[in-house]
Amino acid sequence: MAAIDLHSKPFDEETITKLEIFENYAQAWLPTFIMWPKSGPTLCIFDFFAGTGYDMNGVPGSPIRFLKKIQEYRGDMFKNKIKVELYLNEFEPTKKKQEKFELLKKSCDQFLLDYPGLSHLVHINYSNEDCETLFPKLLPTIAKYPSLVYLDQNGVKFADAKYFLELEKTSTTDFLYFLSSSYFWRFGTTDEFKKHLNIDMVEAKKDPYQHIHRNILGQLKKKMPVGSPLKLYPFSIKRDPNIHGIIFGAKHPRAVDKFLTVAWEKNSLNGQANFDIDDDMGKQQMVLFGAQKPTKIEGFQAEVRKKILTGELQNNKQLFDFTLEQGHIATHAAVVLKEMKKNKEVHYNSISPLVNYDNAYKKSKILEYTVLTRNG
Repeated sequence: MAAIDLHSKPFDEETITKLEIFENYAQAWLPTFIMWPKSGPTLCIFDFFAGTGYDMNGVPGSPIRFLKKIQEYRGDMFKNKIKVELYLNEFEPTKKKQEKFELLKKSCDQFLLDYPGLSHLVHINYSNEDCETLFPKLLPTIAKYPSLVYLDQNGVKFADAKYFLELEKTSTTDFLYFLSSSYFWRFGTTDEFKKHLNIDMVEAKKDPYQHIHRNILGQLKKKMPVGSPLKLYPFSIKRDPNIHGIIFGAKHPRAVDKFLTVAWEKNSLNGQANFDIDDDMGKQQMVLFGAQKPTKIEGFQAEVRKKILTGELQNNKQLFDFTLEQGHIATHAAVVLKEMKKNKEVHYNSISPLVNYDNAYKKSKILEYTVLTRNG
């Protein structure tokens, strides 16, 4: 299957959604390491399929969005003597004249000229290579520094699980990988797909089509080393009949917390898609017969209450870890504890249940929850 030229026409809604998530996570990622004394003087961002910088209507692509975010933090970067190494790659394998690569350089170089002083804080490393050969060359750099990596399937061979497995070996790398999941639904049994990412399509098609991205992620998780601390999360993106999506990966709970915050801000209904993937809107409507099915948030909150009352979750750190594991944000759990305390089901010696990263990890402040009643 040929690579798709995304920039010969305006970005579609699906691409804009992807770019906004990429941009919003970069905005959350940068200050984490800029303000962390142990991060060292160098941060790295890698975009292996960078495009031209803008679409034909001047809407910024990922490279320009990254540069804008770096520009926003230039004061803190200067103060803490931090520099960003930005690696941008664009390659058209079937073309002798690499016009998109030249446009990429022109767009980014002009941005640096428009913002004097920014070139002292960011250095752009341009490359015009096949990702399959470039990726292993850059792996040592990815592993050495705090890194944010963006990958795009953009053709069958880049769906290979080897990219996930190599990134799993690094310690301070967060990555976002855009996958054309609906292609697997249609072509997943072909030899071309199977030799790069062998997905059990019989298993995948047991679920409704709209869950294909989740299902592929579930199978990718099984390919990870046993006991790996790497956490993987999906965000499905639908446009017309096609479902694609982002796979986010990170090992640190703070990174996971930040991505889930970005995802739930994008869709407060489910935090996993740009559409109603679980028909939560339908569940919220009144039903004439039988019990009303819980929404994703309601189901999670019922599970939190149950685990608190049975003693499976006894403090804020356990609850925070469980919340991230279930793909939720801390406020979804905190509201349950506040309600339980109000109803005298539990007690904790604090105004807040302290279900957040700062208390559970950064400050190592453990707050015990005491069950007052096990009824209900």
